[in-house]
Amino acid sequence: MRRIGKMPAVLAALLLLTTLLAACGQDRAANGKVQVEFFQNKPEAKASFDKLIAQFNQENPDVEVTQVNPPDAETVLMTRVVKEDVPDVIALGATDTYSVLANSGIFADLTASPLVDKVEPAYVQMLKDVTGMQEITGIPFAANANGVMYNKALFRDMGLSVPRTWDELITTAQKIKDAGKIPFYYTYKDDWQTNLPFNQLAPNLVGIDFFLKRRENQVTFQEKFHEIAEKQLELLHFGHSDNFGKSYADGNRAFANGEAYMYIQGTWAIPEIRKANPDIELGFFPLPTGDNAEKNKLISGVDTLFTIAEDSPHKAEAERFIDFLLDPAHSKQYITEQTMFSAVKGVVQDDPAVAGLQPYLKSGRIVDFADHYIPAAVQLNSIVQAFLQDRDIDHYLKTLDTEWDKVANRR
Repeated sequence: MRRIGKMPAVLAALLLLTTLLAACGQDRAANGKVQVEFFQNKPEAKASFDKLIAQFNQENPDVEVTQVNPPDAETVLMTRVVKEDVPDVIALGATDTYSVLANSGIFADLTASPLVDKVEPAYVQMLKDVTGMQEITGIPFAANANGVMYNKALFRDMGLSVPRTWDELITTAQKIKDAGKIPFYYTYKDDWQTNLPFNQLAPNLVGIDFFLKRRENQVTFQEKFHEIAEKQLELLHFGHSDNFGKSYADGNRAFANGEAYMYIQGTWAIPEIRKANPDIELGFFPLPTGDNAEKNKLISGVDTLFTIAEDSPHKAEAERFIDFLLDPAHSKQYITEQTMFSAVKGVVQDDPAVAGLQPYLKSGRIVDFADHYIPAAVQLNSIVQAFLQDRDIDHYLKTLDTEWDKVANRR
């Protein structure tokens, strides 16, 4: 076929018009509605989004939103990006995957969008920090938290109070252990579970600034992470007899059945635990990482944010859909079903299990997950799991530095 530049001007214009009309036709279904693809990465949230999408479609008869939620969603998404087949709206967490994609320029710049004004500034800042960009390319929707879940009834029976410092935490764990009980239920068969204490210790003890400086090669893990590593190992003294043989699913059932007093876990586990024991009295507190209770922060990060594809022909409809999801009533519906926290201003999670976390959220005493700032290719989970098994601090920290540098050199 001859290039357009060599065709007569009229023929070239007709060909271009035909192409545009064909594209428009592909973007609309036979019913004439604008088709908006909503791609999201959380299988446990599919039913919640299905309900919200059905309501949006009913209230917006000119638009039809379709949810796509494949297994191994992030891998599928990266493949589609390579093929230049980017969904109109994407929902994912504020992780390294989001950072890489944001820096590739595939997301629309939403800095000036009125959607930004509807969400808490602290979560917007997290997106800027994790991407290193001042442009806002994602709208935070829901947040989760990482802390220590505890069995209120067991604490009450032993006369225990919620620890607020590291020393109090260790004293409490020792008292439980001395009574022949299990202080913490560890589920380290799954390598991602080994990262939960790391995610709480690192941001509180060295701060998120460490990771921003590490990107610039100004600091190293070997210089700054000894205390974190030592405390990771100290916590292991208070587990059970098979810390590396139990999975996340095993832990949810065991904790639900009262086999341990505490469970270092994310709020995302609450629905699963209640499935196993609807009557359990759950409580949550931030993992105390030091000896000044007032300096301890809750680990809370963006679990779900919304982006719009830069090349989407339906940006207006996509913004309308996101605006619908940010409505306080719809946000409340979602966080209630998912036991999450809302990034939308004024929307509060009132589940009694997380009441102990609310003062931290209200006062802004929160800090993001450490692993949101560590490149996925570093393979943090497997490195932490290996460290907790061999307990070699020097090798552990050297490995973190070596793997980080390898990834940095490839980027």
